Amino acid sequence: MTTSVQFDWMVEQGQRLAECRHDDPFAVLGPHLHENKWIVRIWMPEADDVALIIDGKKLAMTNPHHPWIFESSLNQNPGTTYKLLVNRGGITHEQNDPWAFREEWMGEVDRHLFSEGNHHHIWQRMGAHLVEFQGTKGVMHCLWAPNARSVSVIGDLNSWDGRHHPMQRRIGGTWELFIPGIGAGALYKYEIRTNQGHCYQKADPYGFQHEVRPSTSSVVAQLNSHEWRDSTWIKARESTNPINQPISVYELHLGSWMHGSAEAPFIEQNGDAREVVPAAEMKPGARLLTYHELADRVIPYVKELGFSHIELMPISEHPFDGSWGYQVTGWYAPTSRYGTPDEFREFIDRCHEENIGVILDWVPGHFPKDGHGLAFFDGSHLYEHSDPRVGEHKEWGTLIFNYSRNEVRNFLVANLVYWFEQFHIDGIRVDAVASMLYRDYLRPEGEWLPNESGGRENTEAVRFLQQANHVLFQHFPGALSIAEESTTWPMVTKPTDIGGLGFNLKWNMGWMHDMLDYFELDPWFRQFHQNNLTFSIWYAYTENFMLALSHDEVVHGKSNLLHKMPGDDWQKYANTRALLAYMWTHPGKKTIFMGMEFGQRSEWNVWGDLQWELLNYEPHNGIKKLIKDLNILYKQEAALWRDDFDEYGFQWIDCDDTRHSVISFMRRESKNGEWLVIVANFTPQTHSDYRIGVPVHGFYEEILNTNSSIYGGTNLGNLGGKTSDEWGMHGYEQSLSLCLPPLSVSVFKYNQGRSLKVQIPPQKV
Repeated sequence: MTTSVQFDWMVEQGQRLAECRHDDPFAVLGPHLHENKWIVRIWMPEADDVALIIDGKKLAMTNPHHPWIFESSLNQNPGTTYKLLVNRGGITHEQNDPWAFREEWMGEVDRHLFSEGNHHHIWQRMGAHLVEFQGTKGVMHCLWAPNARSVSVIGDLNSWDGRHHPMQRRIGGTWELFIPGIGAGALYKYEIRTNQGHCYQKADPYGFQHEVRPSTSSVVAQLNSHEWRDSTWIKARESTNPINQPISVYELHLGSWMHGSAEAPFIEQNGDAREVVPAAEMKPGARLLTYHELADRVIPYVKELGFSHIELMPISEHPFDGSWGYQVTGWYAPTSRYGTPDEFREFIDRCHEENIGVILDWVPGHFPKDGHGLAFFDGSHLYEHSDPRVGEHKEWGTLIFNYSRNEVRNFLVANLVYWFEQFHIDGIRVDAVASMLYRDYLRPEGEWLPNESGGRENTEAVRFLQQANHVLFQHFPGALSIAEESTTWPMVTKPTDIGGLGFNLKWNMGWMHDMLDYFELDPWFRQFHQNNLTFSIWYAYTENFMLALSHDEVVHGKSNLLHKMPGDDWQKYANTRALLAYMWTHPGKKTIFMGMEFGQRSEWNVWGDLQWELLNYEPHNGIKKLIKDLNILYKQEAALWRDDFDEYGFQWIDCDDTRHSVISFMRRESKNGEWLVIVANFTPQTHSDYRIGVPVHGFYEEILNTNSSIYGGTNLGNLGGKTSDEWGMHGYEQSLSLCLPPLSVSVFKYNQGRSLKVQIPPQKV
């Protein structure tokens, strides 16, 4: 190359750098061997002069080709040890040269695994990492943006000017740049320029922390800095199959459970922790509690009630509180609304110390169109489909991930591993699975495209879910993976190797709707809708079901659980207690939404607080006591959970008494031969001398009665239990004469069940 050609080439390179059009700054900047000399070139926009400092000596630099490209000639390779003395606007500072650090960060194996969608720890390469790179501390930035013309790191370090830190394009469409001297807490984004000349400022898709909304920058954060104390918990979890355990879940939204305006602590009253802050102090817009404050309040409350898990509505970073967290922009970051990532880790650590598991709502089905997010990320439809008939949920205003692209699937699958590995979560509840499985979900005719076989199934989404669950259980065998799937898609909770989706639990949406439809009826009409109570048993063993009364059922004019019930206040309380008791005795794991545990009256308001003042009133406190006792009973009586997913675990005694709206059944467990008898009366009339068949002669202790005065009932019941008579009934030779209180559920236990294994004889038809 002649001197004049080289000069022109350097002028062109300077112009490309100045106009943010350069994708290969390493070809120009940093140390380069040329004609037995080492030329060091420095890119320093708007600098007045720059000097090299090598071994304590200062060498002047010139800028013959471009005002912002400074260079100097050396006899030997300076490596990465030299520093720069920069004078800009009369202010002098010393720094390292980012373009001296030329070694690739993402290696060939990483690129290969990522390109085929199988790099389960890709976040260890992508994102902004605090590292010591080639002997110098700083932040390594790595981004996937294959269709970008150029990419720059912008932030406080360069006054958000994209000309200062252009990144190096690598094979496979990734971009890298090591920036020495910056540390945790630094704000940054990526400025992406397209071939069409458009410019986008994007948050880091793999950012480990983001600013508090409404700000949208990513924040450099340290991984692996928390010292975990839950090794015993994790070891026990990994050696246990969770579906063979009692699971009762308290679903909550961290931002509206309680606000910072509620400064009064929980106090003990008659041995029962109660919140006495008046509702007037629960003002919208009050300060959000921090992760530490939430741990201080939520964990003791949940432990007192006896729930095995909490389920957090999405806490991945999201820009709008009103989305409840379901429109995610920061997939690898817990929201900064409540504190830092390490503070969230401490929250989970404290949950585990109190034997409470943590389930996260995970939302891989869609993402919002916010400008700093994934939408049209590098000037192309990178994460989403280009055709809105496949790639957009118009009703939600969101975009659908392109599951056919390996790197996109990798982004999501690795995200799943990330939350378990980095935050020690115990399970996920996958939102809106049906919206992923069907191409015509919420789409009118003509606004969706069939699959390759002409059907409505989204085969790419199916393969993604199978991959995600397969990888999850490969890494975390004791985890929970719960599908919110509202259709009859087959084999949701069956293993992927036989064609299932691979979840181990599925929300039973049919049961939820049947129950709410039934309990909203005036009791007189319930006799015509007995099927609502009983239909779920017909399909109870087709999947591993979780019974859920979720947040979706207490918003948008649907009323809260208590106010769905007909009748006067006493009947509302009694109906609520009866529904909850039927839920806890029905096959399947359990989930209820916050506020239901004490009979919240108003609908859930994401901007407000739960109505804690209601706990000053005995009927509401009675519901709370019932939930506590249901959880105690649930954990103590293996018949209520051990054979949840085996037909042996449930048997009707009588499901046909429509005239009285009464059902009776047994819950059984095969290991120790124990069983319970459950009788429910869903009318406001007392049924005296109500007879049901039982399989074995003996005394049946009444171990739960929702009509007990401690729960707010009238105390009408069976005086602690009944002895069976030799009176044939319901196919058995023995029967019990019971008093069924109004709107109640009663649970009886054969008194020898704890010490004697008894084979229950079959019904005689």
